[in-house]
Amino acid sequence: MRLFNLSTIHKFTSSFRSLSYSHQLLAVSYMLLAFLYPGHNTLQTTQINEGVVKGYEYHPLPTTDYPVSDKTIPPYTSASAVIVQDVQSKTLLHGYGIDSPLLPASTTKLMTALVTLSKYSLDDVITIGSESMAIGHTMGLILGEEISVHDLLYGLLVESGNDAALALAEHHPGGYTGFVQEMNDLARTLHLDHTAFRNPSGVESYGHITTARDLAVLAAHALDNPTLRKIVNTESYSVSDRSGEFVHDLKNTNLLLGELEGVQGLKTGWTENAGECLVTYVEREGRGVIIVVLGSLDRFGDTENLVNWVYDHHTWVKPI
Repeated sequence: MRLFNLSTIHKFTSSFRSLSYSHQLLAVSYMLLAFLYPGHNTLQTTQINEGVVKGYEYHPLPTTDYPVSDKTIPPYTSASAVIVQDVQSKTLLHGYGIDSPLLPASTTKLMTALVTLSKYSLDDVITIGSESMAIGHTMGLILGEEISVHDLLYGLLVESGNDAALALAEHHPGGYTGFVQEMNDLARTLHLDHTAFRNPSGVESYGHITTARDLAVLAAHALDNPTLRKIVNTESYSVSDRSGEFVHDLKNTNLLLGELEGVQGLKTGWTENAGECLVTYVEREGRGVIIVVLGSLDRFGDTENLVNWVYDHHTWVKPI
C-alpha cells in the first residue's frame, strides 16, 4: 500500500515552496521530530506477532560427556543423506539431508525385529509356507521346514533374508497386515514422524519411506535390546530347522563388521532406487556413535571415512 500518491506529493511540494525560508526550516524540524520520535509513526513502528521463530531448534545442554570437534571438516560422502550422532549425549556431529524422505531398503528390518520381539517368544516355532518364494535376498528357507523365531531373527538381521521377514509377518496373530500396522504404530510411539512402512522386508513399495534422523532413533532403540544388539554384531551364524535336515549358513552383509575397529552392527540395505544404505553402531573406548548413510554410492567407504573422522577429530569432555 502506498503511503503517498503523486497528487499528494505535488501539493505538498507546492505548499512548501510558498513558505518563507524560516517557515521552511520550522516545517523540516517538525518532520524530523516526527520521524525520530520512536514508536509514534507508521514508518517506524514494527509489529511483532506471537509464534515460533522459524529456523531455530532448541538443543538442551548435554548432561553427560559429549564430543567436541577440533574443527576439521567432515569427509566427502556420496550419500543422499547422512547423520552422525553421539549415542549418550545425543550430540549431532554431522549431517545433511537428515529429514529428507528416502527409501530405507532392508534397514526396515530393524523395525521388523523390534515388532517380532514384542509379539513372539524366541522359542516359538514357525512352519514355512509361501514365504520360501520371497523375492530378493533370502536366507534360503525351505517350504515345510519348522524353524524357531530365534533363528529367523538371525536370518533376518545377519543374512538380511526377505523370506525371514515374510515368515515373521505372515504368522503374526493379526496376519501380514496386522504386523505391518504394528510396525507403523511403533514408529509413531518412537516419534519417527517421517517414516511409513508398507512391508516388513524393505522391498520397494509406494509410500514406504524414512529419513536418516528417524533411522538413527530406531537404531538407538534396537541397541537397547540385548538380543538384537547381539545378533547385529554377529559376523556369521548357522541355523537349522527342528529336525536338523535343513541347515542355513548365514553371513553378515555388513562388510565393516570385524574389519573396522569398534563396528558392532546394525543393518545394511539396498535396492535399485534406494541405493546403498547402512546404519552403523561403532564404539571406541566406551564412546558410542550411530552413523546412517542413505542413497550412497559406497556405503562402506563413506561410513569408514566418517568413523575415522569422528574418533580422530573429536574429544569427549564433561559438561560444565
